[in-house]
Amino acid sequence: MKNKEEIKEIVLQLAQATFDKKGRDIEILDLEGVSMLGDYFLIASANNIKQSQSIADEMEDKAAELGMTVNHREGYREGEWILLDFGDVICHVFGGDELREFYGLEELWNDAVRVPFEGV
Repeated sequence: MKNKEEIKEIVLQLAQATFDKKGRDIEILDLEGVSMLGDYFLIASANNIKQSQSIADEMEDKAAELGMTVNHREGYREGEWILLDFGDVICHVFGGDELREFYGLEELWNDAVRVPFEGV
């Protein structure tokens, strides 16, 4: 079982992998005390469906390097909203801005603390 700091390091590395694939508007939400779904949400946007699939692939590859496997995957084929559930970290990759704005996950989970991230 990983501790909170180890999980935070993992989500930051997944965010960097997203940034490396030109993901944008990357947000990390700390769900502690807000939800039992996981420890962190990672939310990102892509410019199109192919890019969202590429980002999801990179996330899965990075997670595998870190010893994590995806427990559940949804939306990959369509690529409009891809959800990757790694247990402690749940990643949402949107293939455009419209769907992300429509569902407003950041507003829905506005009680969650934002974890600072700036890609390098």
